[in-house]
Amino acid sequence: MKIYVGNLPYETTDQDLKAKFEAFGQVDSASVVMDRDTGRSKGFGFVEMTDKSEAQAAIAALDGKDHNGRALKVYEARPKTESRGGGGRGYSGGGGGYQNRNRW
Repeated sequence: MKIYVGNLPYETTDQDLKAKFEAFGQVDSASVVMDRDTGRSKGFGFVEMTDKSEAQAAIAALDGKDHNGRALKVYEARPKTESRGGGGRGYSGGGGGYQNRNRW
């Protein structure tokens, strides 16, 4: 089961996250999401646990609990959904970035 963990302190490491969840069972992976431009944590991450009952126990125990001064948001991760459009670059509103290809 994949678990979303939000509102993490920015100094939290993958190892810190894993250790927090190992108290509830076997952790297959734990990763804090990093900003690719700055290399700094984005304040959330994901934990994967094989045993669903252990994962649910971790969610129940950790959601809303304090971790280094921040209340964690912990719940089962949902799969990404397709974008619904709107707000796309270059093709919204006034047609910014659009080129008339029939000019040649």
